[in-house]
Amino acid sequence: MKYAIETFDLTKRYGDFTAVDALDLKVEDKSIFGFLGPNGAGKTTTIKMLTCLIPPTSGTAHVAGYDVIKNPNEVRQKIGMVPQLVSLYADLTARENAELCADYYGMSKDLKERRIDELMELVDIKYAENKMVKQLSGGQKQKVSVVASLIHQPEILFLDEPTIGLDPTTKSVLWDLIDELNQKGHTIILCSHDMYEVDMLCDHVGIINQGKLAAYDTPQGLKDTILTQEEKCGSNIGEIVREMEESDSGDHPSFFKLKEAVNESEIDKAREMSLMVDNSDRELINRLYQIPCVLNIETHRSGRLTFKLANTENAVTQVISSIMETGGNINSISTKDPSLEDVFIKVTAKKPKTGKEEGE
Repeated sequence: MKYAIETFDLTKRYGDFTAVDALDLKVEDKSIFGFLGPNGAGKTTTIKMLTCLIPPTSGTAHVAGYDVIKNPNEVRQKIGMVPQLVSLYADLTARENAELCADYYGMSKDLKERRIDELMELVDIKYAENKMVKQLSGGQKQKVSVVASLIHQPEILFLDEPTIGLDPTTKSVLWDLIDELNQKGHTIILCSHDMYEVDMLCDHVGIINQGKLAAYDTPQGLKDTILTQEEKCGSNIGEIVREMEESDSGDHPSFFKLKEAVNESEIDKAREMSLMVDNSDRELINRLYQIPCVLNIETHRSGRLTFKLANTENAVTQVISSIMETGGNINSISTKDPSLEDVFIKVTAKKPKTGKEEGE
C-alpha cells in the first residue's frame, strides 16, 4: 500500500518538554485523514514538522515520498496548506492573491492564468476574482485560500479548521469541495474540532494526546471500540453482582449499596433506544421491565418509549421481540450509539500509556 505520509519515531522537544513523542503514523495515499487532538496535544507541532516549518528533534517523516529533513524543498513542492486564519493580502484582489502564489512557485504566465481560471471555476469563486479580499465573506476567503494552496498542483493538502465560523450552507459547500478534491486524487489532511465534519468526511482518524498517538482507526471503528469496551465492563461487573445475589453474600447490607452503585453506573453508560409504540399499556411496560438488559423506561403521551439498555449482546433485539410477541405495534425505532465526540473525550481524558504509541 502506498502512503502519502509516514512518520518514524518523529519527536519534537522544547527543552525538557516533549511536544511530540516518537510518533509513528501512516496516512494512505489519496485518502481523507482526520487529525484530532485537544489544545496542546502536539497536533500543530506535528503539522509544522510535516510541512517543513520546523525540524524534528529526532526521528523523521516521509511526505509524498520525500524525507522532511533531507528533501524539504521537494516536500514543499508536493504540499498545500489552508490555515485556520486566512493568510491573504486584504488589499489585493482574489485573483492577484492567486497570481502571487503562482509567481512564488515560478509558474509561466500561460500556465498560471489557465490554472487560476480552472481552480476558480472548481471552487466557484470566479465571479469574485476582481474583488479585494477585504470585501469578501468568510466562506469566499476560504475558497480563495484553497485556490492559492492548489495553484502548484500539490499531492497533499493540509486543511486546518477550514469551516470554523462559517454558516451551515457555506460549510456544506466546502465539504462538497473537500470531497471533490479527494476524488481528483488529492490526499487531504483535515484538522478539525467539528466531530460531525470529521465523521462524515474522513476515511481514517488519528487522535493525538500528550504527544502520542492515542487512537487510530476508521470513524466507525473508533466508535465500535468504545461500545465493545463498555459492553465488556458492564458485563463483567453485572455478572459479579448477579453471582453475589444468588449466594449468601446477597443478604449482606453492603451488597445492596454495591448493587445500587452498579445500577447507577450501568445507566450512565447505557445505550439509548427510542420506540414509537401505538398500543403500549402498563402490562407491556411491566413485561419489558422483566428483560435483564432494560435498565429504565420513560413513557410519553405520544406512545413513545425511551429505553436505557445495558451494553449486552442482542439488547435491542430482545426489546423489540418482546414488544412484538405481546402484539405491540412499532411505528419507528431510533438508537443512540457512541459518537466520535464520545471517542475523543474518552481517549483524551485518560493518561496515555508509556512506550511507543500513536501521537498528535
